[in-house]
Amino acid sequence: MGDSVAHKLIASHLVSGEMTPGTEVGIRVDQTLTQDATGTLVMQELEALGLDRARTEVSVQYVDHNLLQADEKNADDHVFLESACRRFGIWYSKPGNGVSHPTHMQRFGIPGKTMVGSDSHTCAAGSLGMLAIGVGGFEAATAIAGRPLYVRMPEVWGVRLTGELPPWTSAKDVILEMLRRHGVKGGVNRIIEYHGPGLDSLGAMDRHVIANMGAELGATTTVFPSDGAVREFLRKEGREEDFTELLPDEDAHYDVTEEIDLSQIEPLIARPSSPGNVVPVREVAGTDVGQVVIGSSANPGLRDFAVAAAMVRGRQIDASVSLDVNPTSRQILTDLTRMGAVTDLITAGARIHQSGCLGCIGMGQAPASGQNSLRTFPRNFPGRSGTAEDAVWLCSPETAAASALTGAITDPRDLAEKFDMTVPDLRLPDRHSVNTRMLAPPPEPGEERAELVKGPNISALPDFPPLPDRISAPVLLKVPDDVSTDEISPAGAAALPYRSNVPKLADFTFTRIDRDYPRRALETADDTGHLIVGGENYGQGSSREHAAITPRYLGLRAVVAKSFARIHWQNLANFGVLALVFADPGDYDRIDAGDVLVMEDLFTTLRGSRELTLHNETKAEDYRLRHDLSERQVEAVLAGGQIPLLAREL
Repeated sequence: MGDSVAHKLIASHLVSGEMTPGTEVGIRVDQTLTQDATGTLVMQELEALGLDRARTEVSVQYVDHNLLQADEKNADDHVFLESACRRFGIWYSKPGNGVSHPTHMQRFGIPGKTMVGSDSHTCAAGSLGMLAIGVGGFEAATAIAGRPLYVRMPEVWGVRLTGELPPWTSAKDVILEMLRRHGVKGGVNRIIEYHGPGLDSLGAMDRHVIANMGAELGATTTVFPSDGAVREFLRKEGREEDFTELLPDEDAHYDVTEEIDLSQIEPLIARPSSPGNVVPVREVAGTDVGQVVIGSSANPGLRDFAVAAAMVRGRQIDASVSLDVNPTSRQILTDLTRMGAVTDLITAGARIHQSGCLGCIGMGQAPASGQNSLRTFPRNFPGRSGTAEDAVWLCSPETAAASALTGAITDPRDLAEKFDMTVPDLRLPDRHSVNTRMLAPPPEPGEERAELVKGPNISALPDFPPLPDRISAPVLLKVPDDVSTDEISPAGAAALPYRSNVPKLADFTFTRIDRDYPRRALETADDTGHLIVGGENYGQGSSREHAAITPRYLGLRAVVAKSFARIHWQNLANFGVLALVFADPGDYDRIDAGDVLVMEDLFTTLRGSRELTLHNETKAEDYRLRHDLSERQVEAVLAGGQIPLLAREL
C-alpha cells in the first residue's frame, strides 16, 4: 500500500519513535508561528531556557490578537515582543499587518515543511501541503530552540471529496458538514487528509478554511496535497519558486475513510454555543439577527470578503444589523480597496476594522445583550465574544451577507430568489498586493543581542515545585463535558492584557464557571493544593497554556477526567499538573465537589505503571485511573514541569 501525504510528511521529519498510531514520535520542526496572546510567554520561556538564537529555518512572531490599546498593557507587550524577536532572531509582524495564519500562508508557508504554532489554528497551513500542528507555548519555545516536537502518532483519516460545490455554498459549509457529522471530538488523535477529484474546485484559501477548523473537530492537524492549486496561490504571491509537488500515492492507505460529495452540500450554520451544533440554515431561517461579523482566520481569503461585498453592492444592510468587517491581512485590505469592494461594503453600511483577530478573541465587537450574532469565525464558545450571555452563530460569508441584508438568518439561496440576485462573478486580481514593510526581519547572526524591554505588567514565570509523592486534596471543581480553555482562562479585553502577568491573570481562572474559584484555590496553594474533576474532552479549544499555568499557580495538583483535548493535556504535563483518566467513566458520577481524594506513592507508581488508584476519603471508595504520559512526560510532571528539566539540559 502507498503512502498518504501525512505519512510522507511525518516520515521525512521523523527523528524518534515509530509511526504506529498511539505511540510517541519525535518530529523535526522547520518553522514556528507565535502570536501575541501566547507569544509573550513563549519569549519568557526562551529567556528562562537561556536560548541564544532561534534554530529553526523560519520563526515568526505575529501581533494580531491584542490590538486594542485601552491602556499601556498591550502596547508594552508589543514592545517586549519586538525586542525579543531582535534578541532571539525571529521575524516580527507588526500590529495591523494581519492575522497570523493567512499572513504566514502568504509570506512564509512552504509545501513539505513542518511547523508548530502556539495557536490551535496553526493547522490551517495544512492547506499548502505542510504538517502544521497547534501546540502550547512551551512546545513552540522548544521548537525554536531546535528541539523536536513530541506527539502521539495519530491515525490518518482520509476524506475523499467528489463533485463540485453548488451555487451559494463555499468551503465553510464543507467543514461545517464535517462538524455536523462528527462533532467536536470526531478528529481527536487523528490527522484529517483531504483528497480526491473534488479538490480541483477548491483553491488554496478555500482549503485554508477547511484546514483551519479541523481544530474544532479536535484533530491533531489537517493536511491537503500540494498540487496545482497551491502552485497557483504561490504564483499570485510572487513565490512560485517555493512550490514543491506533494501528492498521495495512488494506492495510499488511510486508517479511517470518509467521502463527501460536494454537490450535495447546502448552506449550514452552527448554533450557539458550540462549533459542533450544526444545522441547515433553512432550519433556523427567520431568526432575528443584531450583528454580523465577517473575517477571522476561519474565512480569511480575498474571495471570502469579495463575495460578501458583491452581495451587498448597491443595497443597504438591514437597519437593525451592525455589519462588521475585519480584513485578515493588510494585503487583502489593499486588494479589496483596489477592487472597489471596500467602497461597496461601506456604502452598504458596513464598519471596516483593522486587520486582526479582534472579535474572534473577544477583543472588541462584543454583541449586544439578548441579540444573535452571526460570525464567519471558528468558535462560538459561551462568553468568548466578550458578552457573558452571548448567542453566537458560525456561518459562511454568503449566509452572513444574506442575513445582514434581511435582518434575520437567511439561506443565501432564498435571498437570491427574493432579490433576483445571481451568483457573484468575482474577478480577483491575478497578482496579490505584496507589501512586506510591516514584517521586520531578524538580525543577522553575529549582530549584538538586543536587551529585552519589559513593561511593569510583565512578571517572571512562576517557579513551580515538584509534584509531591502523596496528594491528599479536595475537589474544588467538578465540570461537565467539553469545558473549553476559554472557560478555564478566558479570552477577551478584560483578561488578555494580563497574559504576561500570571499572578494577575490567575484572578480570571474558571470565573465563567465559578466566580469564587480563584480565591478558594489560592487558599489551598501552599498547603494541600486541590483537584479538578472533568468530563469528556476537558480543555478543548485554544492552545493557550495559560489554562494550565494559572490553575497550577493557584494550587492545582491534578485533573481527573473522562478524556482530555490533546493540546491542553500536553500543556498540563509541561507545567507539572498530573492528567489522569477514569478507567470506568461511570466513576465520574460518584465524585462530588468537596470530596477529599488521595493518591499515594506517585513517584514509584507513575514510573512503573500506567494505572493507579484514587481513594475517595470522604466516601471511602476507590477508583481505577490511568495516565497516557510518556516516560519523558512523567519525569517532567514529577519535576514540576518541563522548564526546569530543559533549562538544566541546555
